[in-house]
Amino acid sequence: MIQKKILSPFQKFVKIESFSGILLLVATIIALVWANSSFSESYASLWNYKIGFSTPSFELNKPLILWINDGFMAIFFFLIGLEIKREFLIGELNSVKKMAFPLFGAIGGILVPVLLFMFLNQNPITFKGWGIPMATDIAFSLAIIKVLGNRVPLSLKIFLTAFAIVDDIGAVLVIAIFYSGAIKINLLIIALLLLSVLYFFSYKGFYSKFILVVFGVVIWTLFLKSGIHPTLAGILLAFSVPIRQKIQTREFIDNLVKITDNIKNTSETDETILSKEQIKQIDNLEDWTTKYQSPLQHLEHNLHDWVAYFIIPIFALANAGVVLNSDMNLDIPLVRNIIICLVIGNSIGITSIILIAKKLKFIEIPRDINLQHIIGVSFLAGIGFTMAIFIASLAFVGDQVFIDSSKIGILIGSLIAALLGYTILRINKN
Repeated sequence: MIQKKILSPFQKFVKIESFSGILLLVATIIALVWANSSFSESYASLWNYKIGFSTPSFELNKPLILWINDGFMAIFFFLIGLEIKREFLIGELNSVKKMAFPLFGAIGGILVPVLLFMFLNQNPITFKGWGIPMATDIAFSLAIIKVLGNRVPLSLKIFLTAFAIVDDIGAVLVIAIFYSGAIKINLLIIALLLLSVLYFFSYKGFYSKFILVVFGVVIWTLFLKSGIHPTLAGILLAFSVPIRQKIQTREFIDNLVKITDNIKNTSETDETILSKEQIKQIDNLEDWTTKYQSPLQHLEHNLHDWVAYFIIPIFALANAGVVLNSDMNLDIPLVRNIIICLVIGNSIGITSIILIAKKLKFIEIPRDINLQHIIGVSFLAGIGFTMAIFIASLAFVGDQVFIDSSKIGILIGSLIAALLGYTILRINKN
């Protein structure tokens, strides 16, 4: 009963993510058209417009694109953190048996594309782009799954979602360890101390949205100034949000009945406004509702639409606008390597590791999932749009040639992976 109450409905999650994938595609097309139109200068000037403030001792003045990549994406990572915590506590990753199938798939989807990139790469300068092909875009992947309808079993959708969560954990660790700058230890220690205060509050069952926001802004700024990428603050902040309600269902229902009876017993007026007694009962209802809600579930529910329908499309609009012309300066080997690693690396890595793990009896594959399903999903895992572009911007910061080359490789590789994955799952007879 508790699991059903706290866990958000999977069908609604798929619906949100799939529509987000459509918006992501639309934003990408708009960005490409805008960047290659006669209004291309406005595209570049908009995202490079600086916003912020500065004082003699402190400065926070960044181009709009960095506010999106460092600020908005911190909210995106905060939501990922909430999802990871929920999945580990009560979801599809809360036991070894449940975790095994997507875990081995994610291991194949991380290691093989990375190793393949390292093998193919011949330029020492582009070597730091090895993390680009390891990330899966759940929004695009689930959008394609949604189009396929009943041809795809529910267990495969659950696998893809759980796989993407594990894959996100890997991507977060890679960003934290390999794609952060020179670290200022003193600022990082202050940020971690503030986080420990939030964790202590969570352990004691205390939760305040106001305190979370205030601490969150300070911790995000400290991460930014310390050299650790500030989006990681989003992940760590999410783990401080409690998942359990302060009261159980029976207590809430008992108080709900009392409040309802009290409202019934209040004298009715002809006025359009409430009486003092009615206001008091409504306030009581709000208090009890707040206590009954899971803070983590409530935040996740409220943020999901904002992230899916606004933050991710804005990120695509700001980052996908690559100028395409005959004079563009691209690193062709980098473009080629990213395409190969996204398409071939993910498909071979995921499928082979899963089959080996099954042969060794480390995992059990649901009966309604066949080999063709696994192969199809392994290609969909090669759709690496959002996180891949984000990692590329970190890997090649300040080098526009390599950033543009990475984006072209990601766009082409993701398109090929999407078409192959869709076709394989579409022609599946079972």
